[in-house]
Amino acid sequence: MPRLISVCLLLLMSATAARAEDGHELWLRYQPVEEQWQTVYRGSATTIVPGESRSPTLDAAQAELVRGLGGMLAQDVPVTQIVTDGSVLIGTPRSSSKIAGLKLPLATAGEEGYLIRSTILYGHAITIIAANKDIGVLYGVFAFLRRIQTRHPLDHLDITDAPKLMVRVLNHWDNLDGSVERGYAGASLWRWQTLPAYRDPRYSEYARANASIGINGAVLNNVNSSADILTGEYIEKVAALAEEFRPWGVRVWLAPRFTAPEEIGGLKTADPLNPEVRAWWQAKVEEIYRQIPDFGGFLIKANSEGQPGPQDYGRSHSDGANMYADLLAPHHGIVMYRAFVYDDPGKDWKLDRVAEAYRIIKPFDGKFRDNVIVQEKEGPLDFQAREPFSPLFGAMPHTQMAVEFPITKEYTGQSSDLSSTGFMYEEIYQSDTCAYGKGSTVARIAEGVYNHPKLTGVAGVANVGNDRNWNGSIFNQANWYAFGRFAWDPDASARTIGGEWTRMTFGNDPVVVAAVVDMLMKSFPALIDYQQPLGLNFLDIDRANTHYGPWLWYNEARRPDWGDVYFHRANETGLGFDRSATGYNSVAQYNPPLKELWSDVRTTPEELLLWFHHVPWVYKLKSGRSLWEELQFRYHRGIATVEEMQKTWSGLKGKIDDERFAAVTQFLVMQHRDAVWFRDAALSYFATFAKQPFSGGYKPKYPLAFYKALPPNAAPPD
Repeated sequence: MPRLISVCLLLLMSATAARAEDGHELWLRYQPVEEQWQTVYRGSATTIVPGESRSPTLDAAQAELVRGLGGMLAQDVPVTQIVTDGSVLIGTPRSSSKIAGLKLPLATAGEEGYLIRSTILYGHAITIIAANKDIGVLYGVFAFLRRIQTRHPLDHLDITDAPKLMVRVLNHWDNLDGSVERGYAGASLWRWQTLPAYRDPRYSEYARANASIGINGAVLNNVNSSADILTGEYIEKVAALAEEFRPWGVRVWLAPRFTAPEEIGGLKTADPLNPEVRAWWQAKVEEIYRQIPDFGGFLIKANSEGQPGPQDYGRSHSDGANMYADLLAPHHGIVMYRAFVYDDPGKDWKLDRVAEAYRIIKPFDGKFRDNVIVQEKEGPLDFQAREPFSPLFGAMPHTQMAVEFPITKEYTGQSSDLSSTGFMYEEIYQSDTCAYGKGSTVARIAEGVYNHPKLTGVAGVANVGNDRNWNGSIFNQANWYAFGRFAWDPDASARTIGGEWTRMTFGNDPVVVAAVVDMLMKSFPALIDYQQPLGLNFLDIDRANTHYGPWLWYNEARRPDWGDVYFHRANETGLGFDRSATGYNSVAQYNPPLKELWSDVRTTPEELLLWFHHVPWVYKLKSGRSLWEELQFRYHRGIATVEEMQKTWSGLKGKIDDERFAAVTQFLVMQHRDAVWFRDAALSYFATFAKQPFSGGYKPKYPLAFYKALPPNAAPPD
């Protein structure tokens, strides 16, 4: 049975938590508000009035209110059934007779939304936080507390809000040995060796953080999966995590290995249409649901990067996805099937790697079951800092599509560089696919505006580990926060979300808020400038596969598209990958007028210039600079922006606690070294082809041979 969340326990946790500002509390710090706000908020939150019925989720909502209001108002906020002026009434029509009697307009709140309203009850001015389901009450409580954290008034409230996407999950690339693929925040949070007996308190803390931003699912294991996660021993461990997450509305998911029937089931095949294989999977699904009745479903990575899949057995991707879907459907389970697939014909491959997902997956449009969501990366390549949106968005009208975003910064700064991925989320979501006329953005397609799917969703590859601050650095927390807030509303603003996070993380000093938001908004464009300007991609694949540092000359991989040279195509005539109609014609996968605009070098946005075109070194850009000159300008501009961020942050000394100030200062020093390394290595390499002088007195610090000799995963040179 799920354990009840004890109000006393959470109060004790709040009272005894270390006050050092090490980032552990994330954006849920609940520090006392300024004196001028104390009277305002105290008048609107004198007591908490729960309903008559209880549940673990309603207990969590009540405890969160006690914790949040008690911390911010620096006083006890009693829980009582007596309504007085300033009471906060929480619950559903089912849990609270008082709320039922008000006959609130909750229809638009749906299954997970909430209503927050100022009203009069029994002659008293109160605030209502109501929902149709318990989880909506919890989300409403976090929204109410967020208003106080960000210093919004609490009078005259009339808010109804609901998530625009149904499935909002984190994909953890955690391995069973405790390592995390592309994780930059320590080892895995899941302590498999001590589960199910020992429940680390951080499990419920993690679920609470997710609930605060509306995330409702967690895929616990790596998509490059081990079949062992499906053994009885591990299912019992997963069930323990599900129990810890359940009060917070976070369902557990798993990434199964396609060949598990062979590896742990003793079968001779994993053919999805084989009756014995289907019987094995059915028994496994039943075993999971016996222990985890609210199990979310499966995330499938198949026939990608060497992972097994249906193609290995002569079957289609829809065959593979639908096998799982049929078995999960009686339990209301969901399949999220990754479209990150590409074939492996060896070194003679003549195709464009970025066109593969479209070529392989699009023929199955309309052939997936109703409980399958095809999960496609935000761009057609692989989490690069700047890609166009994937052409599959707008090409699958009969398929439920979810966007997969990076939260972990695999190619965008890893742990050290400050780069706010909220910028990427907004840019991709607001990209116009032109699939249904002007304005048919990725956001509207994901929300199901045009084909009204039964399921909608989004996934984010997590960067949560056992580091004290969860994410490896304070500013990496902003990306977790932004993912959740955009998952709730894909039409949101990165600047607005960045402002929320800043106020909740560093306080409401207007000088601090303005400075930090400015850093957040500048950070991602700066990273693009000093790593991948003008649409360059994959400049940081090395032989050790660390994805860190500039390795533009690497061309020794088993297959050409696992090396950098394949993507930038630098030669004596120019730079970039020709995907226009005169080249690989991958641009044809986009809808008109995009494919016509992007096929012409003159009408292609300069941010994507080298993505779609091989451009001569002497080609003149809108700035009047040649391509070679523009590359130098953008690399230098990226470094200059990092220097601006360093100066901005140093100006906050004394306004930020010493511990976090020092940590961010050190990370910015690392970022500056990273930026210089990328610029100098890239330009010294490209200069061997451009055969033109450096401009403005610039010269790389070291010769190209020095950068080539650095070992994989080397620290940036001084």
